[in-house]
Amino acid sequence: MATADDRERRPATQPEPGPPAGTDLQSLAVHLRRMNGEINRLVHGFAADHGLHATDVQALAAILDADEPMTPGRLREHLGLTSGAVTACVDRLERAGHIRRVRESADRRVVHLYYAADARAAARTYFRPLAQAAQAAHARFTDEELAAVTRFVAAMNEELALLRPHGS
Repeated sequence: MATADDRERRPATQPEPGPPAGTDLQSLAVHLRRMNGEINRLVHGFAADHGLHATDVQALAAILDADEPMTPGRLREHLGLTSGAVTACVDRLERAGHIRRVRESADRRVVHLYYAADARAAARTYFRPLAQAAQAAHARFTDEELAAVTRFVAAMNEELALLRPHGS
Protein backbone atom coordinates (compact mmCIF):
# COMPACT_ATOMS: atom_id res chain seq x y z
CA MET A 1 0.00 0.00 0.00
CA ALA A 2 1.29 3.44 -0.86
CA THR A 3 2.23 5.78 1.97
CA ALA A 4 1.41 9.47 2.03
CA ASP A 5 5.04 10.21 1.06
CA ASP A 6 4.79 7.86 -1.96
CA ARG A 7 1.60 9.55 -3.14
CA GLU A 8 3.19 12.98 -2.87
CA ARG A 9 6.22 11.92 -4.99
CA ARG A 10 4.22 10.21 -7.74
CA PRO A 11 2.79 12.46 -10.48
CA ALA A 12 -0.98 12.85 -10.27
CA THR A 13 -1.47 11.11 -13.63
CA GLN A 14 0.23 7.89 -12.50
CA PRO A 15 -2.29 5.42 -11.05
CA GLU A 16 -1.90 3.73 -7.70
CA PRO A 17 -0.07 0.40 -7.99
CA GLY A 18 -2.30 -2.64 -7.77
CA PRO A 19 -4.43 -4.84 -9.93
CA PRO A 20 -5.38 -3.58 -13.39
CA ALA A 21 -8.49 -1.39 -13.43
CA GLY A 22 -11.64 -3.47 -13.23
CA THR A 23 -10.02 -6.67 -11.98
CA ASP A 24 -10.31 -6.03 -8.26
CA LEU A 25 -12.94 -7.97 -6.32
CA GLN A 26 -15.10 -4.89 -5.65
CA SER A 27 -15.36 -3.98 -9.34
CA LEU A 28 -16.09 -7.59 -10.26
CA ALA A 29 -18.83 -7.82 -7.61
CA VAL A 30 -20.47 -4.63 -8.93
CA HIS A 31 -20.50 -5.96 -12.49
CA LEU A 32 -21.85 -9.36 -11.40
CA ARG A 33 -24.65 -7.68 -9.42
CA ARG A 34 -25.54 -5.47 -12.39
CA MET A 35 -25.63 -8.46 -14.75
CA ASN A 36 -27.71 -10.44 -12.25
CA GLY A 37 -30.11 -7.51 -11.95
CA GLU A 38 -30.51 -7.20 -15.73
CA ILE A 39 -31.10 -10.94 -16.13
CA ASN A 40 -33.58 -10.88 -13.24
CA ARG A 41 -35.43 -8.01 -14.93
CA LEU A 42 -35.84 -10.16 -18.06
CA VAL A 43 -36.86 -13.22 -16.03
CA HIS A 44 -39.48 -11.26 -14.09
CA GLY A 45 -40.82 -9.81 -17.35
CA PHE A 46 -41.12 -13.29 -18.86
CA ALA A 47 -42.83 -14.54 -15.70
CA ALA A 48 -45.31 -11.64 -15.69
CA ASP A 49 -46.08 -12.01 -19.41
CA HIS A 50 -46.80 -15.73 -18.95
CA GLY A 51 -48.67 -15.60 -15.62
CA LEU A 52 -45.83 -17.31 -13.76
CA HIS A 53 -43.79 -16.70 -10.62
CA ALA A 54 -40.07 -15.95 -10.88
CA THR A 55 -39.48 -19.32 -9.16
CA ASP A 56 -41.41 -20.99 -11.99
CA VAL A 57 -38.95 -19.52 -14.49
CA GLN A 58 -36.06 -20.80 -12.35
CA ALA A 59 -37.70 -24.23 -12.48
CA LEU A 60 -38.00 -24.01 -16.27
CA ALA A 61 -34.30 -23.14 -16.53
CA ALA A 62 -33.40 -26.08 -14.28
CA ILE A 63 -35.47 -28.45 -16.42
CA LEU A 64 -33.92 -27.06 -19.60
CA ASP A 65 -30.33 -27.23 -18.28
CA ALA A 66 -30.54 -30.66 -16.62
CA ASP A 67 -28.09 -33.29 -17.89
CA GLU A 68 -30.72 -36.00 -17.43
CA PRO A 69 -34.50 -35.93 -17.18
CA MET A 70 -35.54 -33.74 -14.24
CA THR A 71 -37.66 -35.22 -11.48
CA PRO A 72 -39.75 -33.26 -8.98
CA GLY A 73 -37.38 -34.41 -6.21
CA ARG A 74 -34.28 -33.14 -7.99
CA LEU A 75 -36.11 -29.91 -8.81
CA ARG A 76 -36.96 -29.50 -5.10
CA GLU A 77 -33.28 -29.91 -4.21
CA HIS A 78 -32.16 -27.55 -6.94
CA LEU A 79 -34.59 -24.79 -5.99
CA GLY A 80 -34.40 -25.36 -2.22
CA LEU A 81 -38.18 -25.56 -1.90
CA THR A 82 -40.50 -27.81 0.06
CA SER A 83 -42.21 -30.73 -1.65
CA GLY A 84 -45.53 -28.88 -1.53
CA ALA A 85 -44.05 -25.75 -3.11
CA VAL A 86 -42.47 -27.78 -5.92
CA THR A 87 -45.77 -29.58 -6.53
CA ALA A 88 -47.56 -26.22 -6.81
CA CYS A 89 -44.83 -24.92 -9.15
CA VAL A 90 -44.97 -28.01 -11.38
CA ASP A 91 -48.79 -27.84 -11.41
CA ARG A 92 -48.68 -24.17 -12.54
CA LEU A 93 -46.11 -24.92 -15.24
CA GLU A 94 -48.08 -27.89 -16.53
CA ARG A 95 -51.40 -25.99 -16.56
CA ALA A 96 -49.74 -23.12 -18.44
CA GLY A 97 -48.39 -25.58 -21.03
CA HIS A 98 -44.71 -25.01 -20.24
CA ILE A 99 -43.87 -28.55 -19.15
CA ARG A 100 -45.18 -32.05 -19.37
CA ARG A 101 -44.99 -34.79 -16.79
CA VAL A 102 -44.05 -38.22 -18.11
CA ARG A 103 -44.15 -41.35 -15.98
CA GLU A 104 -41.16 -43.66 -16.35
CA SER A 105 -42.21 -46.85 -18.13
CA ALA A 106 -40.06 -49.14 -15.96
CA ASP A 107 -41.15 -47.59 -12.65
CA ARG A 108 -44.47 -45.72 -12.83
CA ARG A 109 -43.70 -43.98 -9.52
CA VAL A 110 -40.92 -41.98 -11.20
CA VAL A 111 -42.05 -38.80 -12.95
CA HIS A 112 -39.83 -36.92 -15.41
CA LEU A 113 -40.39 -33.28 -16.24
CA TYR A 114 -39.84 -32.05 -19.80
CA TYR A 115 -39.97 -28.58 -21.25
CA ALA A 116 -42.84 -28.50 -23.78
CA ALA A 117 -41.70 -27.80 -27.35
CA ASP A 118 -44.15 -24.91 -27.92
CA ALA A 119 -43.19 -23.30 -24.62
CA ARG A 120 -39.50 -23.69 -25.42
CA ALA A 121 -40.06 -21.82 -28.69
CA ALA A 122 -41.89 -19.02 -26.85
CA ALA A 123 -39.09 -18.72 -24.31
CA ARG A 124 -36.48 -18.72 -27.07
CA THR A 125 -38.32 -15.85 -28.77
CA TYR A 126 -38.70 -13.87 -25.53
CA PHE A 127 -35.06 -14.32 -24.50
CA ARG A 128 -33.61 -13.76 -27.99
CA PRO A 129 -32.39 -10.24 -27.02
CA LEU A 130 -30.46 -11.79 -24.12
CA ALA A 131 -28.89 -14.32 -26.48
CA GLN A 132 -28.02 -11.54 -28.93
CA ALA A 133 -26.45 -9.47 -26.17
CA ALA A 134 -24.40 -12.49 -25.07
CA GLN A 135 -23.32 -13.07 -28.65
CA ALA A 136 -22.29 -9.43 -29.08
CA ALA A 137 -20.30 -9.50 -25.83
CA HIS A 138 -18.78 -12.87 -26.78
CA ALA A 139 -17.48 -11.42 -30.04
CA ARG A 140 -15.45 -8.81 -28.14
CA PHE A 141 -13.15 -11.41 -26.55
CA THR A 142 -10.52 -13.85 -27.70
CA ASP A 143 -10.96 -17.59 -27.22
CA GLU A 144 -8.33 -17.49 -24.45
CA GLU A 145 -10.17 -14.68 -22.63
CA LEU A 146 -13.47 -16.53 -22.95
CA ALA A 147 -11.88 -19.70 -21.59
CA ALA A 148 -10.74 -17.73 -18.52
CA VAL A 149 -14.20 -16.17 -18.07
CA THR A 150 -15.83 -19.59 -18.38
CA ARG A 151 -13.45 -21.06 -15.79
CA PHE A 152 -14.20 -18.14 -13.45
CA VAL A 153 -17.99 -18.46 -13.81
CA ALA A 154 -17.77 -22.24 -13.29
CA ALA A 155 -15.62 -21.71 -10.18
CA MET A 156 -18.12 -19.13 -8.86
CA ASN A 157 -20.97 -21.60 -9.37
CA GLU A 158 -19.01 -24.26 -7.46
CA GLU A 159 -18.31 -21.85 -4.59
CA LEU A 160 -21.91 -20.63 -4.47
CA ALA A 161 -23.19 -24.22 -4.38
CA LEU A 162 -21.17 -24.70 -1.19
CA LEU A 163 -23.18 -21.91 0.45
CA ARG A 164 -26.47 -23.80 0.12
CA PRO A 165 -27.84 -25.07 3.40
CA HIS A 166 -27.33 -28.81 3.82
CA GLY A 167 -30.16 -30.80 2.34
CA SER A 168 -31.10 -28.25 -0.35
